[in-house]
Amino acid sequence: MSEFPDHLNETRESYPYLVSIASRWNDIDVFGHVNNALYYEYFDSVINRYLVEVGGNDPKSDATMQFCVENRCRYYREMGFPEMIEAGLRVAKLGNSSVCYNLALFTAGTNDPSALGYFVHVFVDRGHRRPVPIPAPLRDALGRLLVDPRSS
Repeated sequence: MSEFPDHLNETRESYPYLVSIASRWNDIDVFGHVNNALYYEYFDSVINRYLVEVGGNDPKSDATMQFCVENRCRYYREMGFPEMIEAGLRVAKLGNSSVCYNLALFTAGTNDPSALGYFVHVFVDRGHRRPVPIPAPLRDALGRLLVDPRSS
């Protein structure tokens, strides 16, 4: 199963949720660009920001939690410091207890992605750590980002 986006067709307009992230001095590695591991932190931040701000998720006390069970990143352009990064988010597939996200990182003034990402979250019961259906408020919020409604 691959829901990984094709970079040739990806632009800012492909992502219904966009947030700005400022690169930080400590994001830069010895080679002078944002270290590859930080791309995953940017992806994780945009997902969780959406779940909190739009879905009403409280990661500290909700009965459910999201576990990342798969993630990938493809790199197309270096990012540096100081640089404003726009992180884009959409939902590629919405299951009963899981969601597949597509993500993109764009730098100011560009419409081509610097990187594309793919994350899969499984919703689990906080106490037992077993998969559970996605709670209704979060399902509704995630549905707003669904690229193809037939994918739910």
